[in-house]
Amino acid sequence: MLIASALLVLLMLFAFAVVAGRRDWSHGIVYAGCFVASMALLSAGIEHLGHRDSAPSVVLPFGLPWLKAHFRIDNLSAFFMLVVNLSAAAASAFAVGYSEHLPERARVTPFYPLFLFGMNAVLVADDAFVFLVAWEFMSLASWLLVLSDHEKAENRKAGMVYLTMAAFGTFCLLPCFGLLAGPGGDYTFAAMRLKELGEVPGALVILLVVLGTGSKAGLVPLHAWLPLAHPAAPSHVSALMSGVMTKVALYGMVRVLFDLHGEVGWQWGAGIMVAGGITAVMGVLYAVMQDDMKRLLAYSTVENIGVVVIGLGLAIAFKADGERNLAALALVAALYHVLNHSIFKTLLFMGAGAVMSATGERSLGALGGLLKRMPWTGAAFLVGAAAISALPPLNGFVSEWLVLQALFKGPAMPHWAMKFGVPVVGAFLALAAALAATCFVRAYGIAFLGRPRSAAAARAVDVSFGMKGAMAVLAALCVFLGVVPVTVTNALSHVVEPLTGVSFAVSADLGWPWLSPVSSTRGSYSATVLVMVGLAMFGAAIVLVHRIGTRAIRAADAWDCGHAEDIPETQYTAQSFAQPLRRAFGATIFRARETVEMPEPGDDSPARHRVHMIDPVWTYLYEGIGKAVDALADLVNRLQYLTVRGYLLMMFGTLVLFLLVVAARQP
Repeated sequence: MLIASALLVLLMLFAFAVVAGRRDWSHGIVYAGCFVASMALLSAGIEHLGHRDSAPSVVLPFGLPWLKAHFRIDNLSAFFMLVVNLSAAAASAFAVGYSEHLPERARVTPFYPLFLFGMNAVLVADDAFVFLVAWEFMSLASWLLVLSDHEKAENRKAGMVYLTMAAFGTFCLLPCFGLLAGPGGDYTFAAMRLKELGEVPGALVILLVVLGTGSKAGLVPLHAWLPLAHPAAPSHVSALMSGVMTKVALYGMVRVLFDLHGEVGWQWGAGIMVAGGITAVMGVLYAVMQDDMKRLLAYSTVENIGVVVIGLGLAIAFKADGERNLAALALVAALYHVLNHSIFKTLLFMGAGAVMSATGERSLGALGGLLKRMPWTGAAFLVGAAAISALPPLNGFVSEWLVLQALFKGPAMPHWAMKFGVPVVGAFLALAAALAATCFVRAYGIAFLGRPRSAAAARAVDVSFGMKGAMAVLAALCVFLGVVPVTVTNALSHVVEPLTGVSFAVSADLGWPWLSPVSSTRGSYSATVLVMVGLAMFGAAIVLVHRIGTRAIRAADAWDCGHAEDIPETQYTAQSFAQPLRRAFGATIFRARETVEMPEPGDDSPARHRVHMIDPVWTYLYEGIGKAVDALADLVNRLQYLTVRGYLLMMFGTLVLFLLVVAARQP
């Protein structure tokens, strides 16, 4: 009842925003209402999380005439409702103040509650029709939000690419559910669980769901829309698209592969795991080359989706091989990273939005020195940057560490593909983690440290209390989920039990507050103990310094980088920071080329250094597809200029073809 009421509130807020969207006071009311609805849905998710009895369900008299509409919430739905609405509540609170800085608020506010409605409706859908309708609600509402500032050509391109990829995803999911329903055409999820798929239909279902949900989640090479759409959308919408909507796509993948299908071979798990490793490395390589803060965060999402997919692929392989405890461990690790990424990525996009609202800039080259001028935003962004870099004792480290623990057990499987593939994917994950740390050291150092590189950065002031409060809550959650991870892993053991067949407590061997996924003698970790020891050592160091150390004061000049002049242009830039990595990786993968234009002697014009790179996926895949579609369209377009004889010949050829097909089918 609480879920239905909250979803109804979101629809009412949409209607209210349409009617009163031109009035300034209405925007705050809509976002406040979305905050209340998100908190209600969050409470419903927490309430249903961990229930071992039958999942509550309801059938409503609308939808397809012979099907009606089925809704159900189980542990998996409840967990993803927690993920979605925790970030949605924070983003809604942030948007109350942030929306004042938007140039066209009336184009954003009406579709925001519709976006939240679509994501939550996907999670509670219990038949294919309701799932796909809610999926389209989510896709179309977010597309309209991406196009809110459609006067810019790059935003129109982003909207077009996003709509194309969304249509492709739905095009894949339609036959996927059709195959799951079978000839009987029963599209309820309960009926699909009872179906036994043949070898070919089963393989097609797996392939279609990976393509359909992977295009929305951002799997390489289906990620092309992310770096275009996320910078185009308002920051509170980007936070939800990157931190939450991609997780709804992963929910669809988990629902089909672990619940509706249920019998996925280890070969598919190995392939999905390798795809996740490639996605993780490619995503962070893209990110470390970017100068646009929001584009950098979008590519970082691709990397983290890869980390989750590694865990999902491992879980599938372990489950198919009968190693259900290891399957549960890998699935817990993947779902924990889903939660962690939703929190710190929402925080980072909100931090980027705060920087944009204070400076009007999102290019790293125009920022600098913001920590002194925006201390709250700088501190919150630092926590998010450390969490996404997988630094202990924050939450990002815990989930990536659990994924690695599951990877360490992969070579014990009897299949040679896993024996060789798991170490390679482990190396991919380690490389991605190291590059992620480099990426966010670069992003934070260039944007918040040093001296301002522009007048806008020098004039910046911190944002409103509501925006700072929303970021502070998410930063505190990054710390809490990293320091006390056992509370989450124990809850996740109930989520994965119906999907893997076992209840696996990650802390079973040593108990609270230790994580011991492999055994009590090796592979154990406790962030709680780590923090307590660290605080004790910090306190002891303070006491020793004050009691034993000298009280003499020594004054010295600060390091001035070799020159006394206050010239911000002499600082490291984002491009110079990334130059070693660009030369090591980008010269081959991205065909990065650097050119230097030096003026002639006596010419007082400045020297120029330019960097040219390509997106290999876009250049070698999507541009080729676009040219093929254009060529096919030109060919089909000629049909409307045929003569009468040409049309008659085409009809005769079609008739002959159909007769040949019928004749071939005769016994």
